[in-house]
Amino acid sequence: MTSERSPRSIPVPSWLRPAKTVPITRWRSERRWTGNPGTIAILILGLWLFGTGEALVVVSDLGNGPWTVMAQGLSLRTGLSIGWTTFIISVSVLLLWIPLREKPGLGTIANAVVIALALQVGVTFLPHPEIAAVQLLTVIAGIALIGLGSGLYLTTNLGPGPRDGWMTGVHRKTGWPIYGVRLGIEVSVVIIGWLLGGTVGIGTVLFAVLIGPSVGYGLMAVGALAGAKTTTSSDDDPGLEA
Repeated sequence: MTSERSPRSIPVPSWLRPAKTVPITRWRSERRWTGNPGTIAILILGLWLFGTGEALVVVSDLGNGPWTVMAQGLSLRTGLSIGWTTFIISVSVLLLWIPLREKPGLGTIANAVVIALALQVGVTFLPHPEIAAVQLLTVIAGIALIGLGSGLYLTTNLGPGPRDGWMTGVHRKTGWPIYGVRLGIEVSVVIIGWLLGGTVGIGTVLFAVLIGPSVGYGLMAVGALAGAKTTTSSDDDPGLEA
């Protein structure tokens, strides 16, 4: 008789695994409202890359990320630019922090301003591809850029973005699982945005499926470049702004 051996799993190198926590980098700020020039520069760069990634998803014309669906729908209804509606939504969400007693930081304010500005610049100047394969690559490139931008801005520790803080605040107040809170918020946002006329399509589905791994790999890449160690605190959960 011959015995069958069970296949051995191939170990995955640590540098190929997405990060599960936010790395502690040399530019990490110890206070939410202050940071050295290098930390502020990394914050702005990360947020600008994030907004540009959002713009790439928009110009692909294959559907937007959940919050951009709402911003686009509101833009169509009000006549305001998508940059302005993105900013208005961020400010409105900040008001929801009040009953949750969330604490903002410099990154919270910068998040609302810089992402909106980068998104507006991107949708104004980036070309709209017409070939299906190029449209698909544009969506994937946008999601990857959002992941990298998130990896940079989250490691500054200067406060969560408006939507991140809302998500984690609801989680703490209700005890509901954070992924369930995130899913409920983003599904609601997509439905509202779609009813307002925002674009929902395959790009929206790809965004929902790939954005989590993208942020994980973005954090991994930034941590590897910085020679960083990872955090273990649940307070550093890299809840995604999307």
